[in-house]
Amino acid sequence: MLSEKILNFEPVATNAYQYQQIATAIDYLYVNFRNQPSLEEVAAQVNMSAFHFQRMFTEWAGISPKRFLQFLTTDYLKHRITGFDNLLDAADAAGLSSQSRVYDLFVNLEAVTPQEYKEKGSGILIEYGFHATPFGECIIGVTGRGICHLSFLQEDNRSTAIEELESAWGNASVRENSRNTEVMANAIFHRKPGAQEKLSVLVKGTNFQVKVWNALLEVPYGTVSTYQSLARHIEEPKALQAVGTAVGANPIAYLIPCHRIIRKNLIIGEYHWGTERKKAMLGWEMAKTAI
Repeated sequence: MLSEKILNFEPVATNAYQYQQIATAIDYLYVNFRNQPSLEEVAAQVNMSAFHFQRMFTEWAGISPKRFLQFLTTDYLKHRITGFDNLLDAADAAGLSSQSRVYDLFVNLEAVTPQEYKEKGSGILIEYGFHATPFGECIIGVTGRGICHLSFLQEDNRSTAIEELESAWGNASVRENSRNTEVMANAIFHRKPGAQEKLSVLVKGTNFQVKVWNALLEVPYGTVSTYQSLARHIEEPKALQAVGTAVGANPIAYLIPCHRIIRKNLIIGEYHWGTERKKAMLGWEMAKTAI
């Protein structure tokens, strides 16, 4: 079934350099789509031959660069945008067969207690590791209660990534254990056919932030929604700026899919881990639902 094909898809783990070439090409295509640049022109932007670029891109996305571009146009986004009042319709449109399929990565979100929030992670052990993903290298932090941190590296800077993790959980004990986090990385980015395991995440945020992050989990794979729709869904229609701030403060990239929120004018907009990466993620997910 299509839904199984989408949700159990096993992606290519792309190294940081390859991902950056892909992201640069996607951004060039996005900016210049009205001019319909040739394959040779796009490949030249990343200093590759047209043949090798086409092969690398197709291995990553499953489709050609030219076809990939159609998923980022405003006309296509218009058909993939959804409000929170019709999530089941959106799930059907994305090829998801039932309500359970809306939660395509089966994420169970738990928030720290008010006391734990106040103590900034005191008494919590966090193990972290770096791993290749289809969207570049990431750092994953895990606790005994689930994934507490997932961030994509900016400029391949591992030291900064570790500092951000330590800052987010100021009083927690932090140590490297990539063997342990590799299990989580595989569960997120390399799901096996028929996999049904539920992934747990542990977040540290205000009640308002947690409400926003929970709502983000309801946006189906292969679709997008808007900040306005998200605000209405959590019954805070006038708190648009606060909603946007909470979306931007999402501590667990990809699993909590803040990348699926775009502006109401269908502009893809900013992303904490880079607008290029947001475009890559959206196009990649939409391409999988269209195959």
